[in-house]
Amino acid sequence: MEPDLKNRLKSDLQSFLRAKQYYHRLGRVWKRSFLLYGASGTGKSSFVAAMANFLSYDVYDIDLCKIPSDSDLKLLLLHTTPKSVVVIEDLDRFLADKTSRVSASGILNFMDGILTSCCAEERVMVFTMNTKEHVDPNLLRPGRIDVHIHFPLCDFSAFKTLASSYLGVKEHKLFPQVQEIFQNGASLSPAEIGELMIANRNSPSRAIKSVITALQTDGDGRGCGLIGRQTEDGDDELDEPNGVVCGEGLHTVKDLRKLYGFFRFRVTRRSSSSIASLPASPLR
Repeated sequence: MEPDLKNRLKSDLQSFLRAKQYYHRLGRVWKRSFLLYGASGTGKSSFVAAMANFLSYDVYDIDLCKIPSDSDLKLLLLHTTPKSVVVIEDLDRFLADKTSRVSASGILNFMDGILTSCCAEERVMVFTMNTKEHVDPNLLRPGRIDVHIHFPLCDFSAFKTLASSYLGVKEHKLFPQVQEIFQNGASLSPAEIGELMIANRNSPSRAIKSVITALQTDGDGRGCGLIGRQTEDGDDELDEPNGVVCGEGLHTVKDLRKLYGFFRFRVTRRSSSSIASLPASPLR
């Protein structure tokens, strides 16, 4: 996230914490609502966790697909406590699902209905979406959503921040090449770039080269499956064998996406067969 935006959001949250009397003087419920929108892997869920840690609030993550009815959604709101972040993820996908048992009006009442006005004191409500292009603007109007935050794909500035955090590298001879590729329109999500850096964390040169390869191939792995070797000056070069290196070697973005899909499939199967419907409970 851009430092200026991060600082403005921190100031907004600090102002919210001090605003109890102000909200009460206005006759408004003491809550703040955020919309986080952007492609998968751009940091929306991480931002929710950071927000909760910053505020020292509990987190309630509500899965609308598991809610039997509008009244059950209201009941979940009653189970939340003050000093909490109430999260509904992927709201755009849910609204596009015509088989859902929770209605759009149920969502609206959850956002700013009578029950919310009575029971949502000292709450932060967060809704995430991949895109808001096809969502009814009435759902996103001020009063229902106070702050809209866009989470973009990675650019060169964000890449440098990731390289500093993940690899301890602030400058590198390959940075001009990376910058040129970004300027030509290529991009990946911060999560994808971060995973490539983690997989190659023992060699910053190899990690940056893996990002370059992924950007050049749009993350599909064409020409990847590379193994590093060290040159005389200590840098890593990349060979091109047929296999893909696992463990400490290079992971292509395609491999990481496949792995994520496998875990998601396993979790979905397990949850659908063994997890009963439970009231919302805080995660600390």
